[in-house]
Amino acid sequence: MSKTNKSEQSIYVALAYRFLILLFLYTLCRLGFYIFNRSLFSHIGFDHLLYIFLGGIKFDIVALLYLNSLYIILQAIPFPFRYRSGYQSFCKWLFIITNSIGFLANFIDFVYYKYTLKHTTASVFSQFSNEQNKLKLFFDFLADYWYLLALFAVFIFVFIKLYNVVRIKKAPRFTWKIYAGHTLILVLIMGLCVIGMRGGWRHSTRPITMSNAGDFVKSPSDMSLVLNTPFTIMKTLKATNLKPINYYNEPTLDSLYNPIHQPANKDPFNKLNVVFLMIESLGKEHVGALNKDVLNGTYKGYTPFIDSLVANSFTSNRTYANGRKSIDALPSIISGIPSIREPFVLSTYSGNKTTSIAKLLGDEGYETAFFHGAPNGSMGFSAYTNLAGIKKYYGKSEYNNDADFDGIWGIWDEPFMQYMAKTINTFKQPFFSAFFSVSSHHPFKVPEKYIGKFPKGPLPVQEPMGYTDMAIRKFFATASKMPWYNNTLFVLVADHATVSYLPEYQTTPGSFSIPILFYYPGGNLKGRTDKLIQQMDIMPTVLNYLNYNKPYFAFGFDALSPADNNFVVNNNDGSFSFYQGDYLLINDGQKSTALFNLKTDRLTKNNLIDKSPEVQHNLEKYLKAFIQQYNNRMIKDQLTVK
Repeated sequence: MSKTNKSEQSIYVALAYRFLILLFLYTLCRLGFYIFNRSLFSHIGFDHLLYIFLGGIKFDIVALLYLNSLYIILQAIPFPFRYRSGYQSFCKWLFIITNSIGFLANFIDFVYYKYTLKHTTASVFSQFSNEQNKLKLFFDFLADYWYLLALFAVFIFVFIKLYNVVRIKKAPRFTWKIYAGHTLILVLIMGLCVIGMRGGWRHSTRPITMSNAGDFVKSPSDMSLVLNTPFTIMKTLKATNLKPINYYNEPTLDSLYNPIHQPANKDPFNKLNVVFLMIESLGKEHVGALNKDVLNGTYKGYTPFIDSLVANSFTSNRTYANGRKSIDALPSIISGIPSIREPFVLSTYSGNKTTSIAKLLGDEGYETAFFHGAPNGSMGFSAYTNLAGIKKYYGKSEYNNDADFDGIWGIWDEPFMQYMAKTINTFKQPFFSAFFSVSSHHPFKVPEKYIGKFPKGPLPVQEPMGYTDMAIRKFFATASKMPWYNNTLFVLVADHATVSYLPEYQTTPGSFSIPILFYYPGGNLKGRTDKLIQQMDIMPTVLNYLNYNKPYFAFGFDALSPADNNFVVNNNDGSFSFYQGDYLLINDGQKSTALFNLKTDRLTKNNLIDKSPEVQHNLEKYLKAFIQQYNNRMIKDQLTVK
């Protein structure tokens, strides 16, 4: 476009025009986010969707004011040199580069959101800080989502064209009146920026946070449609500090919920070997044996060997993860500590003194080991397992054969699980070992020799899930020939669920549903219950089964106990999902926003909030007890038994 076709405007009109461009483009980003994830928001009608989009502008303004604060100041300072062409050229590219980074963050969440069900937060920088193959992962991501990259390039091209539509008029003749007037305009602009960044002008208005998105949605799971990624990153740059809670006095609190376990076992400690198999992205949806009521009983799933384990294990029809990320899973499973609002291992409380099942068993003479085929240090697992008292770590370095490296995440599951079985065979009994798989992970590939061998299904993860299922089958085939096998309690559990296809799993409870199996080939630990079981229940359940008789700390429950006051809790985007009995309560930490009877309403379409006050009050009572125990013990560093 030639200069003669540009609209000449005052510097302030140009500033307002360019800010309006950003708001328009952020609305387009929200539309793109909705389109890419529409199956997760299909329940939202057009009128409500429009209301959400209008509400989202409030959060876009905040993010854009923070991102463009320097540009705004450079345009508003009351001095004539800001009209120079070189100065404006610098400001133009500052504006374009800064906002392109913001657009890129939004575009990434078009596809990343479905894996975490939350916008990217500042924890992503710590989460991937230990990855040795960040550049490789980045280029693989670009290759898989090339169409998104092409769309982003067009988007930025249009952005630059729109910027150039307006040209700033020549500088006026600066007199003292002009200086005074422009200074007043600067003060006005700064005042409006402060109001915009806070999210309101009233003195009582607290700075806007992610939880404010709840004002525009009926369900907390829809809050992500209101938010934008730059906003969630900026609002989580400072680590979350929990606040002390005093809902109950200590005796009442302990009577409701006490994470100090006091075993009453009279039988001698049964030193079985213990092996945890933690499988990447193994949502319950993929396991046919746990979905016999789906698709009128015709659903087969993608894990035939795990199906066979279900028939010979103890499990439940209602089993849940405590988080949606791998980094959330290890503390929940091994230490009985869930992540609330942010990953525990990345929080300011990660330095608290903790215990773990590995530490407790190690004190009883167990040899302890952790197996993860990724490069050592990946996901921070080696640091965590060391703090958890696991003495030996076996990763890609110890495997020492790059011929079996998948080129991205680590050693393929099949050879690494064989390596694990043979390594375990060198351990002195009793031992505790934990394994974390890598192959059922984006970019969802299988070894070349297995291409076409496993059903693909409607989701990309299901073909590599079939491969990992085969790797597990071969592991058990090898292990079953070894002398320690019949004396070993196996626990198979997913780290988290992932993208879903079936409507039953496109709900809040469905998005946290995973298999949890307790398999003891040398005993009769079998059966299926309806009792709620979660990842942080694994540690107490195993210790109880072994007749461990010393007090210990864990936030979870014994799944084998006849007591029925247990509950499941998970937290995403700051909202609690609290399960007890047949009910699910959604609570933002201050007030309850939804209540569902999962026995009669699996798809969570009938919100019973304020319609069943006794049920709601009872769930809130136990949720408050959990929050009080969690917050206060984190703050006071009371995560062990003295």
